Amino acid sequence: MNVFIGNKLKKLRKSKNLSQEEMADFLHISQSAYARMENGESHSWANHILNICQIFAITPEELVKRDYLDENAKKQQLMPSYTVQELSDKIIEQYEERIKELKQTIQDLKEYKKV
Repeated sequence: MNVFIGNKLKKLRKSKNLSQEEMADFLHISQSAYARMENGESHSWANHILNICQIFAITPEELVKRDYLDENAKKQQLMPSYTVQELSDKIIEQYEERIKELKQTIQDLKEYKKV
């Protein structure tokens, strides 16, 4: 949960063009304490939830709510879509390249043995 909230805090902060230091000042905490919240290393965001929500004009529910549709859409955008044939071709290509490398290694070892 801390990592999820941290990522959401970072996204919200950047959407308002605020620095971590500015956020920390709004919350009356150190910049490093705020950075730990964004990095998911601290759960102290819960102590500041009302102030955080006031800064971003959101409700506490909006802060902690996971938006599964957005997360799935982002994952799909990041993952290239391949057909089975394309994947097979890619794997074969990688194996062929590896075979070439191994053949070259064998050739090098044979020549080294002659020396």
